[in-house]
This record gives sequence, structure tokens and C-alpha cells, in this order.
Amino acid sequence: MSAKAFVLVEVSVGKTKEVADALMKLKGVKTVNAVTGPYDIIAVVEGDTLNEIGDLVTSKVHPIAGISRTVTCLTIS
Repeated sequence: MSAKAFVLVEVSVGKTKEVADALMKLKGVKTVNAVTGPYDIIAVVEGDTLNEIGDLVTSKVHPIAGISRTVTCLTIS
């Protein structure tokens, strides 16, 4: 069974395009959309397990320059 999550991303002012481009290059990231509201980007990520998604977010997403904060919302259906 595969796992899926929405990653809500806050970025530094002026860094949205750079962060979005970096996210799209990551294996497991399916879509990246710039949005309005309290977050700047919403990315959809998929992996074989929840642990794989956790590893992707903590080891690949968090280090991207320009990211201030993330919130990961795992899907349940």
C-alpha cells in the first residue's frame, strides 16, 4: 500500500519559485503548487510507506534553502 501526504510549505519572501523548482526535482514529489493563504506552496508527496514520506520530508525537503516551516498532512483515504 502506498502512502500520500500534503506538505504545506512556508517560504522566505521572494523564494517561492526557487523552492518550488527544488521540490519538483525530488523523487516522490508528485505535484507542487504555489497557493495563497497562510502557506506559500502545497506539495503532494507519495511513498511506499509512511516512513518513506517522513524520510523524504526530513532529509530532502527541510534542507532546501528558503523554506521557513512545513506542515505534513498524511492522507487517510
